[in-house]
Amino acid sequence: MLSPSEIAALDRDDELAGFRDRFALPEGVIYLDGNSLGALPKATAARVAAIVETEWGTDLIRSWNKHAWVEMPRRIGDKIARLIGAAPGEVAVADSTSVNLFKLLAAALPHRPGRRVILSERDNFPTDLYIAQGVAALFGGGVELRTVVLPDEIEAAIDGDTAVVMLTHVNYRNGRVHDMARITARAHEVGAMMLWDLAHSAGALPVDLGGCDADLAIGCGYKYLNGGPGAPAFLYVAKRLQDRIASPITGWFGHAAPFAFDPGYRPADGIARFLAGTPPVLSLGALEVGIDLMLEADIVAIRRKSQRLCTLFQDLVERDCARHGLTLVSPRDADRRGSQVCFAHPDGYAIMQALIARGVIGDFRAPDILRFGFAPLYLRYADIAEAVAILRDILETRAWDRPEYHIRAAVT
Repeated sequence: MLSPSEIAALDRDDELAGFRDRFALPEGVIYLDGNSLGALPKATAARVAAIVETEWGTDLIRSWNKHAWVEMPRRIGDKIARLIGAAPGEVAVADSTSVNLFKLLAAALPHRPGRRVILSERDNFPTDLYIAQGVAALFGGGVELRTVVLPDEIEAAIDGDTAVVMLTHVNYRNGRVHDMARITARAHEVGAMMLWDLAHSAGALPVDLGGCDADLAIGCGYKYLNGGPGAPAFLYVAKRLQDRIASPITGWFGHAAPFAFDPGYRPADGIARFLAGTPPVLSLGALEVGIDLMLEADIVAIRRKSQRLCTLFQDLVERDCARHGLTLVSPRDADRRGSQVCFAHPDGYAIMQALIARGVIGDFRAPDILRFGFAPLYLRYADIAEAVAILRDILETRAWDRPEYHIRAAVT
């Protein structure tokens, strides 16, 4: 267990420490929810203001050409590609994760004729399961979503009926990391396609879609990429597949010549065919700031600090809060854990509300999980020690057991 002086030394020697000043962090707040909504980069407000006041306000519609608005989905996609092990031209930014998942599942199924199963795990993020259920119902003909209860059952469940394996690389609830290379290889071994959700991976740990030979992937822009609430999502289609599968949403920005205004649809070449509607320029501008900031850092250094932050938090909680009924539900092994630590407690919701009231912001996931996310670019090791000290005080004084902390808000 690290001493206070050793924790101070970690902050003093932190190679990423300079990034903290690049974020607008509220005074008196320890933000442990960057895995749900990333903090605001200081440069974002000025960038969005420039788009609003100059590009939109002065240059008006000319900005589609003058300021290259039309190129934003692919330009920013190429930047994200550098974070997830993809090649230029394999990533586009568009829509939401849910819409992108629909597009890729619906594109993949016809590519595996005769197969009827979308395979996932029961503890996958619910929207992924909902979208898969909707796609299966839309296709009919016996197409179904099949789930396994335990993540270790995935590989054995991939068989000749499997059309697409759909998994979130880092589980949203417990932070468990799937072995991307091994599962992708297993899917390909039996002729299935592999689709990864990178919502809790992109910007938090090294990802190598190309090296793993992944087929498809999606991810969001508002967690570790710090793109802001509801930031546009991204999708990845391996180059070898781009002109062989078709998006089910055939919008004008996916057309080969959108400004020819042809009455008939002709898909664009490459990743552009997976675009659909007009790009959301304001939110794309905000997202690009977050991605540019992320690209300045070394993802290996980010992962190394993430593991140290998580392990320190885990160890301090288990030492200082041991008598208060918290049960670790995230993997103990740092290599099998994303950038979050999760504990279960019967009164988890109320405890989290008490923490938030004291300036330690995490979140709660039903039925009983306190979830703490660690964004290495703006968190200090001293923040972790202080957060655990506050948690210990809340538990020992039962400060969480106030009526207002038990009232469930709309967003938890």
